[in-house]
Amino acid sequence: MYKHHRALGLATAPSGTRNGVDIAKLRPAQPVTLLRPHAARRAARFFVEKFPGRSLYAVKANPSPDLLRILWDEGITHYDVASIGEVRLVAQTLPEAVQCFMHPVKAEEAIAEAYFDHGVRAFSLDSLDELDKIMRATATDGVAATDLALLVRLRVSSQHAKLSLAAKFGADPRDVKPLLFAARQAADALGICFHVGSQAMTSAAFSEAMVEVRNAIVEASVTVDIVDVGGGFPSSYPGMEPPPLEAYFDVIHETFEALPISYSAELWCEPGRALCAEYGSLVVRVEKRRGSELYINDGAYGALFDAAHLGWRYPVRRLRDAKSTVRPMEFSFYGPTCDDLDHMAGPFELPGDVGAGDYLEIGMLGAYGCAMRTGFNGFGVDSAEIVGDEPMASLYGAAEPAKRSKAVKR
Repeated sequence: MYKHHRALGLATAPSGTRNGVDIAKLRPAQPVTLLRPHAARRAARFFVEKFPGRSLYAVKANPSPDLLRILWDEGITHYDVASIGEVRLVAQTLPEAVQCFMHPVKAEEAIAEAYFDHGVRAFSLDSLDELDKIMRATATDGVAATDLALLVRLRVSSQHAKLSLAAKFGADPRDVKPLLFAARQAADALGICFHVGSQAMTSAAFSEAMVEVRNAIVEASVTVDIVDVGGGFPSSYPGMEPPPLEAYFDVIHETFEALPISYSAELWCEPGRALCAEYGSLVVRVEKRRGSELYINDGAYGALFDAAHLGWRYPVRRLRDAKSTVRPMEFSFYGPTCDDLDHMAGPFELPGDVGAGDYLEIGMLGAYGCAMRTGFNGFGVDSAEIVGDEPMASLYGAAEPAKRSKAVKR
C-alpha cells in the first residue's frame, strides 16, 4: 500500500493495474482509495470525441497529478483553474497545457503570476472592478496587454441542478451590457461564460442559460468569440440517474449554432465531476454498529464531506465473498472524529446483517471526495490502490464485463 498525508488530491499509487484489491489479505485499519484509471480515460475520450467544442477539465474536482496526466493523454489539453495553487500544479504537472483562470474574483498578485510566469491568457470576470484588476495585473510598464481572452460570467439559474452555484458569482443583469462593452475593448478575444450548478439533471439547464447568453449579446451588440457553458454535467448516484450526456451535448450544440456570434467563435465546457467521479471509490471499515447507524473510519472531514453536508448519497456495497441472505435495510454513517457533525444521514442500503469488522465500498468518490479530505482530529491518512474493475455506476458504459474488487472473507 502507498501511504500519503496530503489534504488535496491523490498521491501516485504503485505502478501497474490489478483486477482488484485483496481486502481480505490486507485488512486495512485505514481507508483505502481505489483508483480506476481506465474509467477516467473512458470519460475523457467521451468528451473529446462527442462534445461539440473544447472541454476544459475543472481541476478543483480532483487535483491529482496522476489524474491530470491521464486526462492529458486522452486529449484533454485545456484546464479550468481557480487559484494560483491550481495554476502552479498544472504548470508543474503538464507544462504544455493551456490554463484558463475561471474564478471570477482573483487576487491581483495571482493574476500577475499566472500571466507572466505561467502563460495564462484566459480570465473570467463578473464586474468592472475585476476587469480593471486584470488589466492592471497584466500590464507591462503601464502598457495594457493585448493578448487576453476575457470571459464575462453571467448569472443564470441553478434550478435544474442538485447543487446551486447561482448566488456567489455572475454579473447582475443590469451590469452585463456595460461590462461586455468594456471587456470587448480590452480583450483580444471576448467570451461569455456561465455555470448552471453542479449535477444538472436535465439539458433544459443549458438551453435556458443559452437564452440569457443570446439576450446579453443582442443587448450589448458585441462580437463574441467564445461561449463557455461551464460545468454541471452530471454523474450517476442513487436517486440521481440523469439522462444520457449526449442529450446535453445536442442541446448545447443546437443553441450555440443559433447564437449571433463570430463565425469563428469557439464553444467551451468545463466538466469536473463528469470526468472524474468514476475514477475513484473508497473502502472503509465498520468499527461499530448501533441499530441502523454504522460507525466507519472515514467521514465528513474526509472523503464524505458532500454526504455529510449536502446530503449526497453514494452507491455502497459490502465486500464479502458470501452473499447475505438477510434483507437489505437503510443505514446512516458516523465518521471517525469526535464531532456529531461527522454524520452521513444517507440512507445507504446494505445487507441487514452488516456489522463491526465489515468492509464497505463507497463509489463515485473520484469527484470532490479526496479533494475535500482533511487531517482533522488526527484522521485522514489513507492508502491508494489501482484496480481494473468497473466503477459502481457509469454514464459511459463498461469497456469490458464488470469485475468486482475481491471481497472480505469472514
